[in-house]
Amino acid sequence: MRARSRDEAHRASTPLELFFDLCFVVAVAQAGRQLVHALAEGHPGHGIIGYLMLFFAIWWAWVNFTWFASAYDTDDTLYRVVTLIQISGVLILAAGVPRAFDNGDFAVVWFGYLVMRLALISQCLRAAHGSEGAERRSSLLYAAGVSVCQVGWLALLFVPVGALPWVFVVMAPLELSVAAVTAQARQATWHPHHIAERYGLFTIIVLGETLAAATVAVQSALDENDELGTLLPIAGGGLLLAFAAYWIYFAVPIHLHLRSSRQAFAWGYGHYLVYGSAAAIGAGIEVAVEQAFGKAHLSTFAASACVTVPAALFMFTVWLIHSRHQKRGPAQQLVLPVSSVLILACTFAGEGAVLAAGLVASVTVAVGVTLTARQGTALQE
Repeated sequence: MRARSRDEAHRASTPLELFFDLCFVVAVAQAGRQLVHALAEGHPGHGIIGYLMLFFAIWWAWVNFTWFASAYDTDDTLYRVVTLIQISGVLILAAGVPRAFDNGDFAVVWFGYLVMRLALISQCLRAAHGSEGAERRSSLLYAAGVSVCQVGWLALLFVPVGALPWVFVVMAPLELSVAAVTAQARQATWHPHHIAERYGLFTIIVLGETLAAATVAVQSALDENDELGTLLPIAGGGLLLAFAAYWIYFAVPIHLHLRSSRQAFAWGYGHYLVYGSAAAIGAGIEVAVEQAFGKAHLSTFAASACVTVPAALFMFTVWLIHSRHQKRGPAQQLVLPVSSVLILACTFAGEGAVLAAGLVASVTVAVGVTLTARQGTALQE
């Protein structure tokens, strides 16, 4: 297994990578469903903390595979078999999400991670065997770091439930540091265009799960109530938010920004908030639907915040780590930050909050398109 060239032409996602991404839909759906239940029952603290912890586990498993594959994907028989083992670990993790969320029992989640990690470590050792010098040391260092972190996560199985967030606070930064430290050991071999495409595809996966969750919520409400007047503003606003999120994310060619490991890691790590907030929008729409029909134990304001807060966070984070690198002038730079504030303000719009947020997001897209067109005209002149 040799590192692939950073300048390889026509580098694109493989069917195996797409299959790997698809299997994460199950895990993302499980985390979102548990968040909905916690918020609808009036337990936002438990729901948000549990969601942040479990979504990190899901996202980080995807990140580990994605960056390694960008550097070393040989797509031979052994590589495919080991990747399928990693997929099995993802599905085990997904099966353990409800138990971890409800009871603080992370045994199944940890075992799923163990399956994925053993497969990843074997890939790293194979890469080390086929290389020498700094590349070999880097692969061995990464395998060692991943192994130590997996042992560290054992604390989740032995500490009291109340101490679980503290384990996360300690271990999550250690996980992030392993890849960052390893990247300093040698020149990176990941492919900028490939990484940008992989992250973009997973953005579509998460937004698709948001739309699916919202559709199920609306369908369930229609089965029990025949009040389209109540449902349509929520469904319409949610649809506009998802469409706007897609448009805004893919409005810039981000691979042009990913020139160094420092830039790429800051951008890649920031996607924890991008993906987490995008998936939470779908959960928020479900909560808003349940609240509208009296099935959720929270106020209209709180239900609206379940949609507007993650939507505003998505807008701001996409600007911070993604879009601002391609924006020119204060007008373009201010569009998304101002939009995030306005979407937050929609929380006070009562029963029309979700629709108002969707309309603000739509106007944001229109303003961005207009400013970009004007800039292109000015450059031509």
